[in-house]
Amino acid sequence: MDMHGAKAAPHGKSRSGRRRTGAAVTVAITAGLALVACSSGGTSSAGGTSSPSAMTAACPTGTATTGAEAGAGTSAGAPTGMPSGNAGGIAVAKTIKKSDTSTSTVIDPKGAQIRCATSGITTTHDITYSSPTTNGKKSDLKLDIQVPTSTSGKKPLVVYLTGGGFVMADRTANLNQRTYVADQGYVVASIQYRTTKDGATYKDAVADVKSAIRYLRANADKYSIDTDQVAVWGQSAGGYTAAMTGATNGEKSFDVGDNLTQSSEVQGVVDEFGPADLSELAADYDTAAQKVNYAAGNSAAQWVYGPGTKKSIADRTSEVAAADPATHITSETAPFVIFHGSADNLVSPSETLNLHTALRAKGIDSTRYVLTGAGHGDLSFTGDTTASLPWSTQETMGHIVDFLGQHLK
Repeated sequence: MDMHGAKAAPHGKSRSGRRRTGAAVTVAITAGLALVACSSGGTSSAGGTSSPSAMTAACPTGTATTGAEAGAGTSAGAPTGMPSGNAGGIAVAKTIKKSDTSTSTVIDPKGAQIRCATSGITTTHDITYSSPTTNGKKSDLKLDIQVPTSTSGKKPLVVYLTGGGFVMADRTANLNQRTYVADQGYVVASIQYRTTKDGATYKDAVADVKSAIRYLRANADKYSIDTDQVAVWGQSAGGYTAAMTGATNGEKSFDVGDNLTQSSEVQGVVDEFGPADLSELAADYDTAAQKVNYAAGNSAAQWVYGPGTKKSIADRTSEVAAADPATHITSETAPFVIFHGSADNLVSPSETLNLHTALRAKGIDSTRYVLTGAGHGDLSFTGDTTASLPWSTQETMGHIVDFLGQHLK
């Protein structure tokens, strides 16, 4: 589908900055990017209740900052979004094999950065949406939610999934992009999900996302959510989890916990530089990077096999195959929009290409964008303070908003 066609998104803003109106949408997002915070007008809260905030609306103009510089209560730095690695360091590839772009749209993301308008947004922090038990230990999973107040009635919901290499999931990360999407008229919920640090596997994380979606649908009146419009948006490890969430529409084995009378299905998936077939995670890279990515017992292996594993993801075992979103595609799978940087040295660009190809082969609407020269989101932890910029341009974010407008009506 032509993302630049004449058909306008039902709400939000175009890349020219003009606000559009229409029906609401629910989107779950996963992200590995961590950019300078974009604070919003309106109210913010802690502990599940709202309170006045003196924050002003201002998205970044192009300079990434640390969490401390962004302001108290926001995380603009970590998580890194790294996909695997071990205690010896991060598997940053030195060489990247060029992948096929014939079925993708190539863009040069060097335009203007996103900016937030001055519309009111009510923010509520620290909402417990689930209390699962992992290996005998109970934990409270939290979400933060932003609700636009400039218009009345039901609104789209965006549930954002942050990245963190399968090891962490900081729901406070990437505030600027979340606020930008909320400013388009979407309710945005950023969720914490279980990771290998909790002794969890991908099955637990996908169950958490679906649990959050059911919780938000059950509380739709409280947060002005249109329950018929749901999507997932994730980046890096969050992109993977979003892809698994959308691919498994109707697959009841992941629906566990509370609010089981509510649907966990989504109507769209935004996957930014997420892994897919973990046995091919480093397929485009040099031998040294492959060695670290495929090391036995690393975080990617634990993500599949569980804590304490001595196995590797290098072989496509039945367990690794079951962890690949492509193996779950059915006619119920949601439409996808996929993004990857041509210079991503943490997740092979062919990962999203192969998923895109598999989706299309099964008749699922999938559009893939390749960002020329872009790396793997925020790489400020490596000293690169500009790597995040291609992912927060008006063009890149505009493609996301257009997708939501076209598929969530």
